[in-house]
Order: sequence, then structure tokens, then C-alpha cells
Amino acid sequence: MIKIKKNKKIILDSALGSVWTEPKALSYEHGYAVLELLFYIAFFSVLSSVVINAMITMARSFKETTIQAELVQSGNIIERMSREIRQANGINLISTSDLNLATTDDAGVAKTVEFLLSDSNIELLENGTLTGNLNTPNINIMALTFTQINTNKGKAVKIVLTLRSINDPSGNIQDFYDTVVLRGSY
Repeated sequence: MIKIKKNKKIILDSALGSVWTEPKALSYEHGYAVLELLFYIAFFSVLSSVVINAMITMARSFKETTIQAELVQSGNIIERMSREIRQANGINLISTSDLNLATTDDAGVAKTVEFLLSDSNIELLENGTLTGNLNTPNINIMALTFTQINTNKGKAVKIVLTLRSINDPSGNIQDFYDTVVLRGSY
């Protein structure tokens, strides 16, 4: 007697005189195949590396932009010096890294303003009293040079300022130049 089970095919082989059942086909109804898992892992790895690389690039660009902004903002140092020189009546003392100006305050009282390179900071002194540093702590002043220019019509001061950010691992340097004519000399 031949019993037929559900989902199985019975094949009669008349030449051999035997009966056998066809093996059940492999079913992919449950879980993932190893090949699918390898594909998904490879896809996720490539996608992750692209995202991580983009994040690293953005972080590096942000840091470089921040450093450049610090350097450009430090241009305010030379603007402050230029304004004080322009309003000055005369030069009391000038050396390569020190400038002492004779000027007046808003009330017309005589005062002195001095810019002095001390270590890697530019100090501002008013009437011999330290007012503060013109540069921020993360900016190092590499060089500061004052040069007096005398003409028949007046006096001027040429300023050369070189600075760098301590946050910049590559050590980029920013140069600023200005020549300012004294107001009281023309």
C-alpha cells in the first residue's frame, strides 16, 4: 500500500519497478540566506564609510574656517592702532616693537597711548597704565614693526603685523600692513 503525504510527489518508475518520492525543494520562507547577509553587511559598510568620511571632512573644514575667522578678526588690532595713530598729535617714541603717541582724550586733556609688543601680546598702555592686550589669548603675535615716515607735509607710521592662531596645527601666518598719517601733523 502506498501512502501519499501532503506536499510530496510520488514518482513511479516503471522501468525499475520502484516507487520513490521527490525531495522537497529548499524553502526561503524563513530568515535570510548567507549571501543576502553578506550583501547587506557590505552595503552598510560602504555607506558607513562614506558618512564617516563626510563628517570628518566637515569637521576639518569647520576647524579651518574657525581658524581663518580668528585671524581675520585679529585684523581689528591693526584697525585700533590705526585709529589711535590717526588721532595722535605727535610721536613721543618709536622703535621696531614700541610706539608711544602724544594725543588728547575726548575732553581735550593730553594723554599718551603706547602700543608695546611683549612676548606674543600687544599691550595697550594709556598714560603709562596697562589697559589690556589687543590680541585674544588664542592669537600669537609673531612680529610687530613700526616705522616712522617723515615728509615735508607731515608724519606717518607704517605698521607691519604678523600673527598666527595657536589652534592651527599647520602654523599658517597672517600678515597685516597699514600706513597711517598723523592727524596733528598736516
